[in-house]
Amino acid sequence: MEKGFPSIMHHGGAEGVTGSCHRYMASADHHVLIDCGLFQGSDAGPNPLQQHQVDFDLTPIKALIVTHVHIDHIGRLPYLMSAGFDAPIYCTPASALLLPLVIEDALKLGFTRDRRLIRQFLARVNELLVPVEFNEWRALPGSLNWQVRFQRAGHILGSAFVEIDRYDDDLPRPHRTVFSGDLGTLHHGLLPGPTSPERADILVIESTYGDRLHEDPVTRTERLKEAVQHALQNNGTVLIPAFSIGRTQDILFELERILADVAFQPVDVVVDSPLAAKFNSVHRDLLPTWQAEFPHKNVPRVAQGGRHPLSFEQLITIDSHEQHKKAVALLASTHRPAIVIAASGMLTGGRVMNYLTAMLEDPVHDLVFVGFQAPGTLGADIQRAGRGGRVTIDGKPYTVRMGIYTIGGFSAHADQQDLVRWVDGMAEPPKDIRIVHGVPKAREALRQTLQRLG
Repeated sequence: MEKGFPSIMHHGGAEGVTGSCHRYMASADHHVLIDCGLFQGSDAGPNPLQQHQVDFDLTPIKALIVTHVHIDHIGRLPYLMSAGFDAPIYCTPASALLLPLVIEDALKLGFTRDRRLIRQFLARVNELLVPVEFNEWRALPGSLNWQVRFQRAGHILGSAFVEIDRYDDDLPRPHRTVFSGDLGTLHHGLLPGPTSPERADILVIESTYGDRLHEDPVTRTERLKEAVQHALQNNGTVLIPAFSIGRTQDILFELERILADVAFQPVDVVVDSPLAAKFNSVHRDLLPTWQAEFPHKNVPRVAQGGRHPLSFEQLITIDSHEQHKKAVALLASTHRPAIVIAASGMLTGGRVMNYLTAMLEDPVHDLVFVGFQAPGTLGADIQRAGRGGRVTIDGKPYTVRMGIYTIGGFSAHADQQDLVRWVDGMAEPPKDIRIVHGVPKAREALRQTLQRLG
């Protein structure tokens, strides 16, 4: 094996919580990228367009390996392809179905609404996608003896952690590098938690919640109930910013159970996100896959019993922009009790912003954060300001009069205990651990905790 290889270079996600992009270098001329995501919040810097440009050499890159389809892990794909990338894109079968939906949405928001150009781009993406089943080793391109395997990460549907084996005649067994991607929690409503890898010579692990623990499932459900009850009492809206993929489905799963109680029947649940609506449809279409992969989970049994957490009586889906504008005006002016789930999860844009600016200064409404708010995002600013504080949106000052809730237990990310359990569950401890995808405080807390494992 060449001296100094394999090695790893980071093109994003090493110092912050967004923009994940890691280059695995098996030799001088055999590299692969693991993810290629957008930067968000302060990670994007003063010039996001420049930050997202792919200015590194693509010549030795033989493939892109996708852990999952959240925008901070695949959102730079258009930039990557415009820079000349034309190699296979390996991912799980579910991710292969979902990735074009996410990229189409990203193209419309950040590049073009020209349908012909979007169709051409998506057609090329589909040509490059190589679906690989979980737990199946797949040889990587080039003249080296190296291969990749996806294992379930439990973060969102199709999410995986990645194992790369590099064979060499000088080694008694292959050198193995593991990239965690984003790991799920053991208390996920829809998916099972991740199982630990067998071993890792190098482990690259996320640390989004490396310095904290989530609320337990009972507490998080009770706190969500409180927010719904408040909406009923005040005739207000519960506004939940949530990523269209993963978090929206997790919240709907909990709300379906809460709203089964007749006391909550007057409340409508509005999903105002075309991408989330498409993703909900894919989830329903993949029900047989759930049954095959996760027979111990309760989602298939709920559906077979005539209930489905992604399609219930009080669920209203808004598609068109015209419907969206009418919904914002209706809920802001009539004070009709409702729960609105809309993207984006960190208040960095999207339809949720129209609800927010219409309701932020009205105390009958509540804003419920159910996921991590990265530094530099409006979500983080509102959390810090709290009720009575002031924030600026598009140059206009607002006083925060909505009720502010933060419910940590709904995060689809592993917390510190989950991360430590995942590492500790390896039959052989990792020889080299590299902590990424977290703010400095979280990375350092996880580092110290893992050191105590020995």
